[in-house]
Amino acid sequence: MQLNHYNTNFEKRTFPITLVCDHVTNAPNIGSLFRVADAFGVEKIVLCGQNITLGRKITKTSRATEKFVPYDICDKASDVVLNLKKEGYQIISIEITSESVPMHRFEFSEKQPIAFVIGDENFGVSEAILKLSDHIIHIDMFGENSSMNVVQATNIALYEATKQLI
Repeated sequence: MQLNHYNTNFEKRTFPITLVCDHVTNAPNIGSLFRVADAFGVEKIVLCGQNITLGRKITKTSRATEKFVPYDICDKASDVVLNLKKEGYQIISIEITSESVPMHRFEFSEKQPIAFVIGDENFGVSEAILKLSDHIIHIDMFGENSSMNVVQATNIALYEATKQLI
């Protein structure tokens, strides 16, 4: 018998993970981020950028998970990252750079809460945020394309992190 959200035996759990969205502005992407954050027990989402509001397009994609996942909206991602660093978070940007480490080789630590920084749909994580990051990780890819949708990359990172933290 196929199970649904009424009869699964999944244990509700919250992990010490915050998503910092550095100018992620596409409404369906934001809605999907709420949905995946709920699915993986993320403690909070911080949406960073100008004129971000939760509207109909976001709530349609989120399937009401914006009501359950705590979130903030802030102007500057760099301010959020600096504050999280002061609070003891390890800042991990998900981006392909000359210094980034493949995600499957990265060991997530239980000793510090995690702030995953994900970037703009077109330009990725800003250079300023990359410089503030404690770690930069990427997803190895094997096709012609060198990037993937921000939500899909976040799904993979959250899966890998929570798999290691269980």
